[in-house]
Amino acid sequence: MTVAVVVAGGPKEEIVLNDFLFAHEEVFYVGADHGAIVLMEAGIKPHAAVGDFDSLTQEEWHQIGQYVEDIEDFQAEKNETDTELAILKALESSPERIYITGVTGGRLDHYESNLHTLYRLQKEYPHVEMYIINKLNCLSFLNAGMNEIRNDSFYKYLSFYPFGENVENMTLRGVKYETTDLDMPVGSGRFTSNEFVEEVATATFSKGTCLMIRSKDE
Repeated sequence: MTVAVVVAGGPKEEIVLNDFLFAHEEVFYVGADHGAIVLMEAGIKPHAAVGDFDSLTQEEWHQIGQYVEDIEDFQAEKNETDTELAILKALESSPERIYITGVTGGRLDHYESNLHTLYRLQKEYPHVEMYIINKLNCLSFLNAGMNEIRNDSFYKYLSFYPFGENVENMTLRGVKYETTDLDMPVGSGRFTSNEFVEEVATATFSKGTCLMIRSKDE
C-alpha cells in the first residue's frame, strides 16, 4: 500500500511518528511549514516541504533548503492553509491512504480548519483514505453506504457524529451497542464511545456524512 504522511507543526506531544507509520514500505513524507523540521528531528528526510514557513528561524529555513529537494514556498497571504497545501502535495504521490498528524493541538481555529479541509478533500478524493491522527485518536469521514471498520487493539472506543448534515438510517453491526436504521440529527452525541465485539464492524447509512473517531484512554 502506498501511504503519504503529512506532518504539521505540532505541538510535538500530538504528533505520531512511530512504528505504526514506519511499518508501511512506501511512505511519502510531506512537512507542512514547521512540520518539515519535526520530520528531520525524527531522522526522517521529507520528500517535500510546503507552506509559507513563517514559523521558522533562519537556521531552520537553511536546514530545509539543505536537505529537502522539493520545496514549495508560498506567500503568507493566501487562501489555503499550510496543511491543506501539504495534503494536496501528498495527493500528487497517488497514495491509497494519507495520515495527517500534528494538527489537533494548539489553536482550535486551526484544528477546525483542518477538520473541514479533510471533510472537503475526502469528498473530492473518495478513493483515498484520509485520517487525522494523534497519540490517542484517529479521525476520518465515512460516506453513505456500507463501511467496514477493522478492529484495532490500539483504539478501544469508536464514536460516530453527523457532520454538516443529518445522517439517515444508521445501522451498526459488530459493536457493543448495535443500532438499526436510526437517524443521527446534527448535534447528536448518542453514538459516542461504542466498542468492538467482532474483528470487523460495519456502519451502514443511506444519506449524509459521518465523522468517525477511534480513541483510547491515556
